[in-house]
Order: sequence, then structure tokens, then C-alpha cells
Amino acid sequence: MNVKSTYGNDEKRLFDQTIEGLVERARLTLKKQLTGFPHYADTKTGEWTTTEDGFWTGGFWPGVLWLSGHYSGDSSLWQAAEEWVERLEPRVDSDSVFRGFLFYFGCSVGADLAGSRKAKTLALAAASSLYATFRPNIGLMPLGTAAEEAHTVGENETNIDSLSASLVLAWAAEKTGDDKFRDVAIRHALTNADFCVREDGSVCQSASFDNQTGKLIKTYTHKGYGPNSTWGRAQAWAMMSYAYLSELYPENREIRDYAEKVCGWWTQNVPDDGVAYWDFDAPQEADTPKDTSATSIACYALLTLATVLDDRETAQDYQRKARNTVKTLCRDYVVAAPGSTGTIPPAMLTRGCFDPMRGVAIEHELIWGDYFLLHCLGILTGRLSTNKPDE
Repeated sequence: MNVKSTYGNDEKRLFDQTIEGLVERARLTLKKQLTGFPHYADTKTGEWTTTEDGFWTGGFWPGVLWLSGHYSGDSSLWQAAEEWVERLEPRVDSDSVFRGFLFYFGCSVGADLAGSRKAKTLALAAASSLYATFRPNIGLMPLGTAAEEAHTVGENETNIDSLSASLVLAWAAEKTGDDKFRDVAIRHALTNADFCVREDGSVCQSASFDNQTGKLIKTYTHKGYGPNSTWGRAQAWAMMSYAYLSELYPENREIRDYAEKVCGWWTQNVPDDGVAYWDFDAPQEADTPKDTSATSIACYALLTLATVLDDRETAQDYQRKARNTVKTLCRDYVVAAPGSTGTIPPAMLTRGCFDPMRGVAIEHELIWGDYFLLHCLGILTGRLSTNKPDE
């Protein structure tokens, strides 16, 4: 069912205007006729840095187009999404576990929202391809030789970002009725939780394991402030994935326990305004980068987990926290995009932090940040269906 609208007129106007602005931003981006997938953009110029094959982020661009078409009723946006989805087809069998990002957000979302046959076909093909890489002796799908992290961490490693593979497998299980996809999705998620979710609910990004026995050797964070720090996006990816699986499999207590654990840690440790710094252990100073993309992912997770929590008070608290944070993002971090024309100015989400350790896109618009903010706004305005508890 659609969530009951319980927010005031000013908040409704803010949410509606932000949706309209982000949809216009998608239209403006399409007019640029980019040759590659939008990856991150300079918020002063609005110009996108692109990736030729989609990297791990390419699926979020058609995802933005699917959502934009759904919200606006503009079928040309869905047509554009179809065209970009076709460009993902060569990645179906790429040896990277992160193709879960490409084919869940780029294709599964389009199959569900727009009934795209092409998107469904590709998502199911990617699920089958990922399933074939599962290693029963380890209990997970490996990073793969072409994984964007492989050059950094090695072949006997996993990281929490790889949970995107569980999303597309779980989705495939729902569409096909084939439990093999569900079983691998859950086992992959639980193995990564055993490796990467700390006792207090914080998340480390990566883990090394014995290639034969699967025994954990060490855990570490390679993109964060330090090897033992809690990188904001690692925490958010864990939240998103375990919340998604909890919504699909509410009877799986182990999955839901992890979802509650990682989401609870976020709400207890995020700054008062709800917008996370790029790493929870980085010094919280005036020039420390925030990460609106991790924050948007986390809001999606809180809204999703709220649909299945037994504790109604906690569910409503998560919903309230997510809504207030989304309000902060819309009010303080969304700005008019350069090159705005027409009566509705295109909008962009600023202060996304991609890779500060390499100095890449530290305060930029990030395509996945746009996607998750749009998705959250769809839930909060009732444009997307949810079983979230009413307040």
C-alpha cells in the first residue's frame, strides 16, 4: 500500500519541488548526449565525469531515469532508460561481483516500475551469472578479477559492497520462484556479515579469508580514514542490503538481526543533523567532508527496515529520523544545477564524497546519491509503494 501522507504543507512542497528538480536534472543530463555513464559531477559547472562501461555505478543512471519517468509520467525518460540498459548488456558476465549494483538498480528497478522486458531479461541473466560464481566452501561470491576493488585488495578478499549481488539474486528468486537464488543471496549476505559486521553494529569494509577453508584471517577498511575505521558508505551499504533482504524475508531472524544492528548503530552515531561525515572516525572539523550519498542510502535503509520491525515504536522512530534527514538534504544540500532553463530549475545533490583517500570527487554530485534521494522521496510522498507502518 502507499504510505499515508503525514507531513505538513511546507515539507510536502519541499519534497515535491526536489523531485521535480531532480527529474529536470535527469532531462538536462540527457540533453548533453553523454557518451559514457554519469558518475560524478562538479557542482559548480554541472559537468559530469563519465565511465565508458558503467564501472560499478552505471546502473544508477538508468535507475534515476526509471524513477524520474515513474514520478513524472514522461515515457521518454523510460525510453532513455531502456537505451542505457542495453549498454549494460556486455557487463552481464563481467567477472565482478559489483555487477549486482549495475543490474539491480539499472534493471530490476526498471522491470518492476516500467515493466521493461529488456531490463528483466538482463537482471535475470546477471543473477544466473553471479550465482555461477558462488563458492560453497567459502560461502560467498568472490570479488572477481575485474572487480573495481580487486587491484586494491586481492583475490582472497571480500567487502561489504559485494552485498549488491545478494539484491539481484533475491530479486531473481522472487521473479522465478527458484529458491537457489534466494539461498545463495542469504548465505552470501550472512558470510559477509560474519566477516564485516562488528559486535557493536559498526561495519568494516573488507575481510581476508583462507581460500580453501573460508576461515577469516583479518578485517580492515581500505577506503576509510583508517584500517579500523567505519567508512560511512560501508555502513550504509550494509544497512541497505540487510534491510532489503529483511523486507523480502521477514521470517529470517538472522538477517533481520543484522539489519537492526547496523541500522541502530547508524542512528546512534550519526551527527545531530543526520548527515554523515565520509568516515565516522574522521576528525569532525569544519573542513571534514560530509557524504550525502551515504546518508541517502542510509535513509533508504531506515525506511525499508521500518516496514518489517516488530517494535512499532522503533519502526516509527526510524521513519521519522529518515524523513527528517531527507528534509535536511533537500533544504541544505540540494541546489539549482548550472545551465538551468525553463520554469523548473534542475537540481543537484551536493557534497557527495566518493574517494577522499585518492582525492577524487570529494564534494560532488554522485549519481548513486541522486538515485537514493529520489527513491526516499518517492516513499515519503507516496509515489512508491511500501508497507511501512503509519505514524
